[in-house]
Amino acid sequence: MLTKKQQLTKRIFDLSLTLLIIPFVIIPVLLFLLIATVVTGKNGLFSQIRIGQFGKYFRLYKIRSLKKENHEDIFAIRKNETVFGSWLRRSKLDELPQLWNVLVGDMSWVGPRPDVPGYADMLKGNDRELLLLKPGITGPATLKYKNEDKLLLKQPNPTEYNDTVIWPDKVRLNIAYAEDWSIIKDVVYIVKSVFGN
Repeated sequence: MLTKKQQLTKRIFDLSLTLLIIPFVIIPVLLFLLIATVVTGKNGLFSQIRIGQFGKYFRLYKIRSLKKENHEDIFAIRKNETVFGSWLRRSKLDELPQLWNVLVGDMSWVGPRPDVPGYADMLKGNDRELLLLKPGITGPATLKYKNEDKLLLKQPNPTEYNDTVIWPDKVRLNIAYAEDWSIIKDVVYIVKSVFGN
């Protein structure tokens, strides 16, 4: 896992990049929030409790993409997704408000995606090392499963497939990331996320 010096380096990088980018995205974020409010009929800013570093709860922010709040059921997501919301989710622009989460220290640019209660907080044994990491906007598992929704829709039992195949693989990928961390690799993951693989 990351040493204290590595954690400090990672935090300085996160803050520097976030402060550099925020001035360029604040206007688009406000515009997206307004559109999301109009098309969903609800507050365009969606928030949800997620599991963070050390298993602590924190509030994650996104731009609302669904007319009804069910971000866990893959079939409900497709049914309740607006056209604008679908575009936001495909482009990952719905996650821009998470720059605030990075700014205040709840998240990092790169790390495991923050899960709802019932996953990361239930890890056992050595897998609990994952909780030493701050959740990230992107990361190795996020890139590998960038089309996770489509993959799950092909399964006869999406929840079982997620719990027995995808989730264990994500844990493995993220622990491997932490054990071989470098700032250069973080930059590579961010670049791949923005410009594609």
